[in-house]
Amino acid sequence: MPSCPPASFADTRAPLYNRRWLLATVLSFVLIALWDAGGQDLALAHLWGTAQGFALRDDHFLVTYMHQGMRNLGWVVVLALSLGVWMPFGLLRKLPTARRVQLLVSILAALAVVAILKRSSATSCPWDLSVFGGVAEYVSHWRWGVHDGGAGRCFPAGHAAAGFSFVGGYFALARDTPRAARWWLAVALVMGLLLGLGQQMRGAHYMSHTLWTAWLCWTAGLAIDMGMARRQRSA
Repeated sequence: MPSCPPASFADTRAPLYNRRWLLATVLSFVLIALWDAGGQDLALAHLWGTAQGFALRDDHFLVTYMHQGMRNLGWVVVLALSLGVWMPFGLLRKLPTARRVQLLVSILAALAVVAILKRSSATSCPWDLSVFGGVAEYVSHWRWGVHDGGAGRCFPAGHAAAGFSFVGGYFALARDTPRAARWWLAVALVMGLLLGLGQQMRGAHYMSHTLWTAWLCWTAGLAIDMGMARRQRSA
């Protein structure tokens, strides 16, 4: 995305950038939906899973560092950003208070959206499927409320949100520090994909779960950005 000079929420150019972000949101939705429709999830799952299960399910590195360790680190960063709203440090010093609040709220909102959907999902994890030694049958997560015979509550990818939830920070940074915003977005996306891949190798998620988590976190951040911009323009 091209650089833009610092601007306030009331800047009349804000809606233009929101339209670009909306276009990116729609296009990414279409691309992920095409991945979903192509049935690639099971094909990828078979790279690491067999009829005996997933050999890396209890892998020490994936469980201790990529799962538990990165989840704890994510919460440490959220806590630091919470404190940074009132006691800004580093990059946060370049942002007005409203932007710092937006940054924090976008992260928490993304985590909440993913958690709520995950809690109400009937989709089970790959390691629960009968083809991988479990008891469930594959049912698309689009068939909302249709149980597959497993434990459910596996869609979207909650652990990948430890990286993707920070995607919304891009919107909070984009107008005041555009270069930092691009770096922030890139790091959040890479971390989310790595965490999602780690969980896929363990049999905890399909790739589509990870991709939809990224889309949900992006969309939550965009919705908050647009809401705060509208509120500021009408103030």
